[in-house]
Amino acid sequence: MSKGKLLRQLLAAREILVAPGAHDVLTGKIIEKAGFQAVYMTGYGQAASHLGMPDVGLLTMTEMVERAANFASALDIPVIADGDTGFGNAVNVMRTVRLYEKAGVAAIQLEDQVAPKKCGHMTGRQVVSIEEMVGKIKAAAEARQNPDLVIIARTDARTVLGIEEAIRRGRAYEEAGADVVFIESPETVDEMKEITSTFKVPVLANMVEGGRTPLLPAQELEYLGYHIVIFPTSSTYITAQAVKNLMEELRKTGTTQNILRQMISFTEFNKLIGLAEIRELENKFVLG
Repeated sequence: MSKGKLLRQLLAAREILVAPGAHDVLTGKIIEKAGFQAVYMTGYGQAASHLGMPDVGLLTMTEMVERAANFASALDIPVIADGDTGFGNAVNVMRTVRLYEKAGVAAIQLEDQVAPKKCGHMTGRQVVSIEEMVGKIKAAAEARQNPDLVIIARTDARTVLGIEEAIRRGRAYEEAGADVVFIESPETVDEMKEITSTFKVPVLANMVEGGRTPLLPAQELEYLGYHIVIFPTSSTYITAQAVKNLMEELRKTGTTQNILRQMISFTEFNKLIGLAEIRELENKFVLG
């Protein structure tokens, strides 16, 4: 079964699909081993981990495709990959979709922001015309080689144009061929209810700590009618805080002895990253 088909089955299930965000493949492996059924390759986290810079449209398509391929090759669960604006017009979107699909992702997320884009919970975002984005969604649907590839259409219109316009755009994107609708940054539970009662295709919730949308547990989001929820920034924030704490302690004391209990052990880490499997292959093909 293709990863896209598996993702479609998960989206059709009664239980909401929780897809934590990962800023690198190591985090993705941890998410998979924790028992989650999908992972979200966050563009916000890629910018931070790859460039050490904010999510303001600085990563190129080739950089994102390379990272998507690394995720897809290392993980057995479906990878939902942020495709930003598609890196250009509708023709650029077609190439982006084909390369993401070739990389092995199960879904690509495309948004209607004006380039260079910004994180969906930052202010200052602007959106392209509804007609331009409809053309991009139609182009994406035509470009995919495998019909199982899931196309997620995101609109950032809520913050700048209001909830009614955001929902109007979501309807247009659904009609254009989007498999999942993503209305970014609703600001109240009532708005979230309005969103989930509008569409025939699955609807995605985005839980960003400190963002514009109420931070709700997955069970409540399921009750509201959402089919999938992503937590794109959680692992990035907690990793940054943990490393910050580590470096402050090391700078202060000159040793890591006092925080060993906060670290994964040498043995457990090697197990996590698959050292035993590599040793088996060495014994089979190199040393044998």
